Amino acid sequence: MGPLVPNIISSDFSLIIAIILGFGFGFALEQAGFGSTRKLVGLFYGYDFTVLKVFFTAGVTAMIGVVLLNHLGLLNVDIIYINPTFLYAALVGGGIMGVGFILGGFCPGTSVCAAATGKIDGMTFIFGALLGIFAFTEFFPLISTLYTAESMGNVLMFEMFGLSREVFALVMIFIAVGAFYFVQKIEDKVNGVTPSSSKKTILNYSIVIGVAIILVLITIITPTRSELMHQRIEHMLSDESINIHQMDGDEVAHELMNQYYKYNVIDVRSKEEFDKFHIPTAINIPLAELSNLENRSVFSQREKINIFYAGESVDAQRAYLTAEYFGKAENIAMTTTADQFKKNYYELNTVSENSSKKEKDIYLFRSNAATKLNEIQEALLKMDQPVEKKVARVQGGCS
Repeated sequence: MGPLVPNIISSDFSLIIAIILGFGFGFALEQAGFGSTRKLVGLFYGYDFTVLKVFFTAGVTAMIGVVLLNHLGLLNVDIIYINPTFLYAALVGGGIMGVGFILGGFCPGTSVCAAATGKIDGMTFIFGALLGIFAFTEFFPLISTLYTAESMGNVLMFEMFGLSREVFALVMIFIAVGAFYFVQKIEDKVNGVTPSSSKKTILNYSIVIGVAIILVLITIITPTRSELMHQRIEHMLSDESINIHQMDGDEVAHELMNQYYKYNVIDVRSKEEFDKFHIPTAINIPLAELSNLENRSVFSQREKINIFYAGESVDAQRAYLTAEYFGKAENIAMTTTADQFKKNYYELNTVSENSSKKEKDIYLFRSNAATKLNEIQEALLKMDQPVEKKVARVQGGCS
Protein backbone atom coordinates (compact mmCIF):
# COMPACT_ATOMS: atom_id res chain seq x y z
CA MET A 1 0.00 0.00 0.00
CA GLY A 2 1.45 3.33 -0.90
CA PRO A 3 0.95 6.72 -2.52
CA LEU A 4 0.37 7.31 -6.22
CA VAL A 5 3.86 8.85 -6.48
CA PRO A 6 6.22 7.15 -7.22
CA ASN A 7 4.60 3.69 -7.10
CA ILE A 8 1.90 4.30 -9.73
CA ILE A 9 2.67 7.72 -11.23
CA SER A 10 6.28 8.66 -11.98
CA SER A 11 7.81 11.64 -10.19
CA ASP A 12 8.20 13.54 -13.50
CA PHE A 13 4.63 12.92 -14.63
CA SER A 14 3.36 13.95 -11.19
CA LEU A 15 4.21 17.56 -12.03
CA ILE A 16 1.83 17.43 -14.99
CA ILE A 17 -0.84 15.90 -12.75
CA ALA A 18 -0.28 18.74 -10.26
CA ILE A 19 -0.85 21.36 -12.98
CA ILE A 20 -4.04 19.64 -14.14
CA LEU A 21 -5.32 19.41 -10.56
CA GLY A 22 -4.41 23.06 -10.00
CA PHE A 23 -6.48 24.18 -12.98
CA GLY A 24 -9.32 21.89 -11.87
CA PHE A 25 -9.26 23.24 -8.32
CA GLY A 26 -9.25 26.84 -9.55
CA PHE A 27 -12.15 26.12 -11.89
CA ALA A 28 -14.12 24.52 -9.04
CA LEU A 29 -13.47 27.53 -6.77
CA GLU A 30 -14.63 29.96 -9.44
CA GLN A 31 -17.75 27.94 -10.23
CA ALA A 32 -18.58 27.83 -6.52
CA GLY A 33 -18.39 31.63 -6.48
CA PHE A 34 -15.26 31.76 -4.31
CA GLY A 35 -13.69 34.42 -6.51
CA SER A 36 -16.10 36.90 -4.93
CA THR A 37 -15.43 38.48 -1.54
CA ARG A 38 -19.18 38.84 -0.91
CA LYS A 39 -19.59 35.09 -1.23
CA LEU A 40 -16.71 34.34 1.09
CA VAL A 41 -17.42 36.78 3.92
CA GLY A 42 -21.08 35.74 3.90
CA LEU A 43 -20.00 32.97 6.27
CA PHE A 44 -19.08 35.51 8.97
CA TYR A 45 -22.23 37.60 8.53
CA GLY A 46 -24.62 34.67 8.36
CA TYR A 47 -26.20 35.30 4.96
CA ASP A 48 -24.25 32.70 2.92
CA PHE A 49 -22.67 29.51 4.28
CA THR A 50 -21.46 28.16 0.93
CA VAL A 51 -17.83 28.23 2.13
CA LEU A 52 -18.59 26.00 5.10
CA LYS A 53 -20.72 23.63 3.02
CA VAL A 54 -18.19 23.26 0.20
CA PHE A 55 -15.09 22.80 2.34
CA PHE A 56 -16.84 20.57 4.87
CA THR A 57 -18.14 18.42 2.01
CA ALA A 58 -14.66 18.26 0.46
CA GLY A 59 -13.11 17.27 3.79
CA VAL A 60 -15.66 14.55 4.50
CA THR A 61 -15.40 13.21 0.94
CA ALA A 62 -11.59 13.03 1.17
CA MET A 63 -11.87 11.39 4.59
CA ILE A 64 -14.22 8.70 3.29
CA GLY A 65 -11.91 8.13 0.33
CA VAL A 66 -8.87 7.67 2.58
CA VAL A 67 -10.74 5.28 4.88
CA LEU A 68 -12.08 3.24 1.96
CA LEU A 69 -8.77 3.07 0.05
CA ASN A 70 -6.96 2.07 3.23
CA HIS A 71 -9.55 -0.66 3.81
CA LEU A 72 -9.07 -1.99 0.28
CA GLY A 73 -5.29 -2.02 0.65
CA LEU A 74 -4.73 0.65 -2.01
CA LEU A 75 -3.37 3.30 0.34
CA ASN A 76 -0.97 2.98 3.25
CA VAL A 77 -2.10 5.65 5.71
CA ASP A 78 0.97 5.04 7.88
CA ILE A 79 3.24 6.80 5.39
CA ILE A 80 1.00 9.85 4.84
CA TYR A 81 2.81 12.94 6.09
CA ILE A 82 1.15 14.55 9.12
CA ASN A 83 1.98 18.19 9.85
CA PRO A 84 3.26 18.50 13.44
CA THR A 85 1.06 20.55 15.75
CA PHE A 86 2.46 23.57 17.60
CA LEU A 87 -0.57 24.67 19.60
CA TYR A 88 0.18 28.33 20.35
CA ALA A 89 1.45 29.05 16.84
CA ALA A 90 -1.69 27.41 15.42
CA LEU A 91 -3.96 29.53 17.64
CA VAL A 92 -2.19 32.80 16.86
CA GLY A 93 -1.84 31.99 13.17
CA GLY A 94 -5.47 30.91 12.96
CA GLY A 95 -6.56 34.17 14.59
CA ILE A 96 -4.51 36.24 12.12
CA MET A 97 -5.88 34.17 9.25
CA GLY A 98 -9.47 34.69 10.45
CA VAL A 99 -9.10 38.46 10.82
CA GLY A 100 -7.45 38.66 7.40
CA PHE A 101 -10.25 36.58 5.91
CA ILE A 102 -12.92 38.94 7.28
CA LEU A 103 -11.09 42.17 6.36
CA GLY A 104 -9.76 41.10 2.97
CA GLY A 105 -12.54 38.73 1.97
CA PHE A 106 -10.13 36.06 0.71
CA CYS A 107 -8.07 33.14 1.90
CA PRO A 108 -4.75 32.50 0.08
CA GLY A 109 -6.26 30.02 -2.40
CA THR A 110 -9.32 32.04 -3.30
CA SER A 111 -7.24 35.22 -3.70
CA VAL A 112 -5.21 33.50 -6.44
CA CYS A 113 -8.45 32.36 -8.06
CA ALA A 114 -9.80 35.92 -8.01
CA ALA A 115 -6.54 37.35 -9.34
CA ALA A 116 -6.59 34.83 -12.20
CA THR A 117 -9.96 36.22 -13.28
CA GLY A 118 -8.56 39.77 -13.30
CA LYS A 119 -9.92 41.05 -9.99
CA ILE A 120 -7.77 43.81 -8.53
CA ASP A 121 -8.77 43.04 -4.92
CA GLY A 122 -7.46 39.48 -5.39
CA MET A 123 -4.14 40.80 -6.71
CA THR A 124 -3.91 43.25 -3.80
CA PHE A 125 -4.54 40.43 -1.35
CA ILE A 126 -1.72 38.36 -2.89
CA PHE A 127 0.62 41.35 -2.62
CA GLY A 128 -0.32 41.69 1.06
CA ALA A 129 0.31 37.98 1.59
CA LEU A 130 3.78 38.31 0.07
CA LEU A 131 4.53 41.23 2.40
CA GLY A 132 3.38 39.12 5.33
CA ILE A 133 5.66 36.25 4.26
CA PHE A 134 8.59 38.67 4.00
CA ALA A 135 7.82 40.17 7.43
CA PHE A 136 7.52 36.70 8.98
CA THR A 137 10.91 35.72 7.55
CA GLU A 138 12.63 38.88 8.74
CA PHE A 139 11.16 38.84 12.26
CA PHE A 140 11.26 35.07 12.77
CA PRO A 141 14.12 35.19 15.34
CA LEU A 142 11.87 37.32 17.57
CA ILE A 143 8.92 34.89 17.40
CA SER A 144 10.76 31.57 17.09
CA THR A 145 9.96 30.67 20.72
CA LEU A 146 6.24 31.15 20.10
CA TYR A 147 6.49 29.32 16.78
CA THR A 148 7.76 26.12 18.39
CA ALA A 149 5.97 26.38 21.75
CA GLU A 150 3.66 23.60 22.99
CA SER A 151 4.79 21.06 20.43
CA MET A 152 2.27 18.19 20.33
CA GLY A 153 3.83 16.16 17.53
CA ASN A 154 1.82 14.50 14.78
CA VAL A 155 -1.65 14.71 16.33
CA LEU A 156 -4.59 12.81 14.87
CA MET A 157 -8.06 13.72 16.11
CA PHE A 158 -9.46 10.19 16.20
CA GLU A 159 -6.52 9.06 18.36
CA MET A 160 -7.07 11.96 20.77
CA PHE A 161 -10.69 10.89 21.21
CA GLY A 162 -9.78 7.21 21.50
CA LEU A 163 -11.75 6.23 18.40
CA SER A 164 -10.86 4.17 15.36
CA ARG A 165 -10.35 5.97 12.07
CA GLU A 166 -13.58 4.48 10.68
CA VAL A 167 -15.78 5.35 13.66
CA PHE A 168 -14.42 8.91 13.67
CA ALA A 169 -15.31 9.19 9.96
CA LEU A 170 -18.86 8.09 10.74
CA VAL A 171 -19.13 10.64 13.56
CA MET A 172 -17.87 13.40 11.24
CA ILE A 173 -20.54 12.55 8.66
CA PHE A 174 -23.28 13.07 11.26
CA ILE A 175 -21.62 16.30 12.46
CA ALA A 176 -21.51 17.55 8.86
CA VAL A 177 -25.19 16.73 8.30
CA GLY A 178 -26.15 18.50 11.53
CA ALA A 179 -23.99 21.54 10.66
CA PHE A 180 -25.53 21.81 7.19
CA TYR A 181 -29.03 21.66 8.64
CA PHE A 182 -28.49 24.36 11.28
CA VAL A 183 -26.51 26.80 9.08
CA GLN A 184 -29.24 26.54 6.47
CA LYS A 185 -31.74 27.56 9.14
CA ILE A 186 -29.53 30.53 10.08
CA GLU A 187 -29.05 31.51 6.44
CA ASP A 188 -32.80 31.40 5.74
CA LYS A 189 -33.57 33.50 8.83
CA VAL A 190 -30.94 36.16 8.03
CA ASN A 191 -32.09 36.43 4.42
CA GLY A 192 -35.77 36.34 5.38
CA VAL A 193 -36.40 33.27 3.24
CA THR A 194 -39.19 30.83 3.99
CA PRO A 195 -37.60 27.37 4.05
CA SER A 196 -39.02 24.98 1.48
CA SER A 197 -37.58 21.72 0.17
CA SER A 198 -39.08 19.57 -2.54
CA LYS A 199 -39.32 15.81 -2.20
CA LYS A 200 -36.75 15.44 -4.95
CA THR A 201 -34.22 17.60 -3.07
CA ILE A 202 -34.78 15.66 0.15
CA LEU A 203 -34.40 12.37 -1.74
CA ASN A 204 -31.14 13.48 -3.38
CA TYR A 205 -29.65 14.58 -0.07
CA SER A 206 -30.79 11.36 1.59
CA ILE A 207 -29.13 9.24 -1.10
CA VAL A 208 -25.81 11.10 -0.81
CA ILE A 209 -25.81 10.87 3.00
CA GLY A 210 -26.90 7.23 2.89
CA VAL A 211 -24.13 6.24 0.46
CA ALA A 212 -21.52 7.98 2.62
CA ILE A 213 -22.72 6.19 5.76
CA ILE A 214 -22.91 2.81 4.02
CA LEU A 215 -19.35 3.12 2.65
CA VAL A 216 -17.96 3.82 6.11
CA LEU A 217 -20.07 1.05 7.69
CA ILE A 218 -18.65 -1.39 5.13
CA THR A 219 -15.13 -0.53 6.30
CA ILE A 220 -16.19 -1.08 9.92
CA ILE A 221 -18.05 -4.37 9.43
CA THR A 222 -16.00 -6.16 6.77
CA PRO A 223 -12.38 -7.33 7.15
CA THR A 224 -9.70 -5.41 5.30
CA ARG A 225 -7.95 -6.83 2.26
CA SER A 226 -4.86 -7.41 4.38
CA GLU A 227 -6.90 -9.28 7.00
CA LEU A 228 -8.46 -11.47 4.32
CA MET A 229 -5.02 -12.25 2.91
CA HIS A 230 -3.66 -13.19 6.35
CA GLN A 231 -6.71 -15.38 7.05
CA ARG A 232 -6.15 -17.19 3.78
CA ILE A 233 -2.44 -17.63 4.52
CA GLU A 234 -3.10 -19.05 8.00
CA HIS A 235 -5.64 -21.46 6.51
CA MET A 236 -3.08 -22.59 3.93
CA LEU A 237 -0.42 -23.08 6.63
CA SER A 238 -2.79 -25.37 8.52
CA ASP A 239 -3.33 -27.42 5.36
CA GLU A 240 -0.65 -30.13 5.38
CA SER A 241 -1.15 -30.81 1.69
CA ILE A 242 -0.03 -27.32 0.70
CA ASN A 243 3.10 -27.38 -1.44
CA ILE A 244 5.72 -24.82 -0.37
CA HIS A 245 9.03 -24.66 -2.21
CA GLN A 246 11.64 -24.84 0.55
CA MET A 247 15.43 -25.01 0.91
CA ASP A 248 17.64 -25.54 3.93
CA GLY A 249 20.55 -23.25 4.78
CA ASP A 250 23.18 -25.38 3.03
CA GLU A 251 21.23 -25.37 -0.24
CA VAL A 252 20.76 -21.61 -0.03
CA ALA A 253 24.45 -21.03 0.74
CA HIS A 254 25.46 -23.20 -2.23
CA GLU A 255 23.18 -21.26 -4.57
CA LEU A 256 24.39 -17.88 -3.33
CA MET A 257 28.05 -18.88 -3.63
CA ASN A 258 27.64 -19.84 -7.27
CA GLN A 259 24.91 -17.54 -8.63
CA TYR A 260 23.89 -14.97 -6.03
CA TYR A 261 22.72 -12.60 -8.79
CA LYS A 262 19.74 -14.86 -9.50
CA TYR A 263 18.26 -14.44 -6.03
CA ASN A 264 16.64 -11.84 -3.82
CA VAL A 265 17.40 -12.89 -0.24
CA ILE A 266 14.77 -11.23 1.95
CA ASP A 267 14.99 -11.14 5.75
CA VAL A 268 11.50 -10.66 7.18
CA ARG A 269 12.55 -10.10 10.78
CA SER A 270 12.55 -6.72 12.49
CA LYS A 271 15.16 -4.11 11.58
CA GLU A 272 16.83 -4.50 14.99
CA GLU A 273 17.28 -8.25 14.47
CA PHE A 274 18.45 -7.69 10.91
CA ASP A 275 21.11 -5.19 12.05
CA LYS A 276 22.49 -7.65 14.60
CA PHE A 277 22.98 -10.36 11.99
CA HIS A 278 21.77 -11.15 8.49
CA ILE A 279 22.79 -13.41 5.65
CA PRO A 280 25.16 -11.63 3.26
CA THR A 281 23.38 -10.03 0.23
CA ALA A 282 20.07 -10.03 2.17
CA ILE A 283 17.72 -7.07 2.37
CA ASN A 284 15.27 -6.37 5.17
CA ILE A 285 11.50 -6.14 4.76
CA PRO A 286 9.65 -6.91 8.03
CA LEU A 287 6.90 -9.49 7.59
CA ALA A 288 4.16 -7.03 8.63
CA GLU A 289 5.27 -4.63 5.86
CA LEU A 290 5.84 -7.20 3.14
CA SER A 291 2.45 -6.71 1.48
CA ASN A 292 2.74 -2.91 1.37
CA LEU A 293 2.55 -1.54 -2.15
CA GLU A 294 5.92 0.18 -1.89
CA ASN A 295 7.57 -3.19 -1.11
CA ARG A 296 5.89 -5.40 -3.68
CA SER A 297 8.16 -4.28 -6.50
CA VAL A 298 11.13 -5.77 -4.60
CA PHE A 299 9.82 -9.35 -4.63
CA SER A 300 7.82 -9.10 -7.85
CA GLN A 301 10.82 -9.15 -10.20
CA ARG A 302 10.22 -12.06 -12.57
CA GLU A 303 13.92 -12.32 -13.45
CA LYS A 304 14.86 -13.07 -9.83
CA ILE A 305 13.94 -15.80 -7.37
CA ASN A 306 13.01 -14.72 -3.86
CA ILE A 307 14.43 -16.54 -0.84
CA PHE A 308 12.66 -15.69 2.42
CA TYR A 309 14.06 -16.42 5.85
CA ALA A 310 13.06 -15.38 9.37
CA GLY A 311 13.50 -16.02 13.08
CA GLU A 312 11.03 -18.90 12.78
CA SER A 313 10.64 -21.16 9.76
CA VAL A 314 6.85 -20.66 9.83
CA ASP A 315 7.37 -16.92 9.32
CA ALA A 316 9.46 -17.68 6.24
CA GLN A 317 6.52 -19.74 5.00
CA ARG A 318 4.15 -16.85 5.70
CA ALA A 319 6.41 -14.56 3.68
CA TYR A 320 6.50 -17.16 0.88
CA LEU A 321 2.69 -17.39 0.77
CA THR A 322 2.38 -13.57 0.88
CA ALA A 323 4.64 -13.32 -2.18
CA GLU A 324 2.71 -16.13 -3.87
CA TYR A 325 -0.52 -14.23 -3.17
CA PHE A 326 0.66 -11.46 -5.48
CA GLY A 327 1.93 -14.16 -7.88
CA LYS A 328 4.61 -12.64 -10.08
CA ALA A 329 7.91 -14.32 -9.21
CA GLU A 330 9.28 -17.67 -8.08
CA ASN A 331 9.65 -17.93 -4.31
CA ILE A 332 11.50 -20.12 -1.82
CA ALA A 333 11.08 -20.40 1.97
CA MET A 334 14.26 -21.24 3.86
CA THR A 335 13.72 -23.89 6.55
CA THR A 336 16.84 -22.82 8.44
CA THR A 337 16.22 -19.86 10.76
CA ALA A 338 18.49 -16.83 10.95
CA ASP A 339 19.95 -17.93 14.30
CA GLN A 340 20.59 -21.45 12.99
CA PHE A 341 22.33 -20.06 9.90
CA LYS A 342 24.51 -17.81 12.07
CA LYS A 343 25.43 -20.74 14.32
CA ASN A 344 26.08 -23.13 11.41
CA TYR A 345 28.22 -20.74 9.36
CA TYR A 346 29.67 -18.07 11.62
CA GLU A 347 29.94 -19.85 14.98
CA LEU A 348 31.35 -23.13 13.73
CA ASN A 349 32.77 -25.62 16.17
CA THR A 350 36.05 -27.08 14.96
CA VAL A 351 36.03 -30.76 14.09
CA SER A 352 38.35 -33.24 15.70
CA GLU A 353 40.49 -35.88 14.03
CA ASN A 354 38.01 -38.50 15.17
CA SER A 355 35.13 -36.82 13.37
CA SER A 356 33.52 -38.63 10.47
CA LYS A 357 34.23 -37.71 6.86
CA LYS A 358 30.71 -36.30 6.54
CA GLU A 359 31.25 -34.00 9.52
CA LYS A 360 34.59 -32.82 8.12
CA ASP A 361 33.04 -32.18 4.70
CA ILE A 362 30.19 -30.18 6.23
CA TYR A 363 32.66 -28.13 8.29
CA LEU A 364 34.83 -27.43 5.26
CA PHE A 365 31.85 -26.44 3.11
CA ARG A 366 30.34 -24.13 5.70
CA SER A 367 33.59 -22.40 6.61
CA ASN A 368 34.38 -21.82 2.93
CA ALA A 369 30.81 -20.67 2.29
CA ALA A 370 30.97 -18.11 5.12
CA THR A 371 34.17 -16.66 3.68
CA LYS A 372 32.83 -16.63 0.15
CA LEU A 373 29.52 -15.00 1.13
CA ASN A 374 31.36 -12.28 3.02
CA GLU A 375 33.54 -11.63 -0.02
CA ILE A 376 30.44 -11.34 -2.23
CA GLN A 377 28.87 -8.91 0.24
CA GLU A 378 32.01 -6.73 0.33
CA ALA A 379 32.22 -6.74 -3.48
CA LEU A 380 28.60 -5.64 -3.77
CA LEU A 381 29.15 -2.85 -1.25
CA LYS A 382 32.15 -1.59 -3.23
CA MET A 383 30.06 -1.56 -6.40
CA ASP A 384 27.65 0.83 -4.71
CA GLN A 385 30.43 3.29 -3.90
CA PRO A 386 31.18 6.16 -6.30
CA VAL A 387 34.24 5.79 -8.47
CA GLU A 388 37.14 7.79 -7.05
CA LYS A 389 38.55 10.11 -9.66
CA LYS A 390 42.28 10.76 -9.52
CA VAL A 391 43.69 14.07 -10.64
CA ALA A 392 46.19 13.48 -13.46
CA ARG A 393 48.93 15.94 -14.32
CA VAL A 394 48.66 17.23 -17.86
CA GLN A 395 51.82 16.46 -19.78
CA GLY A 396 53.06 17.88 -23.05
CA GLY A 397 54.42 21.08 -24.41
CA CYS A 398 58.00 21.90 -25.24
CA SER A 399 60.81 20.33 -23.31
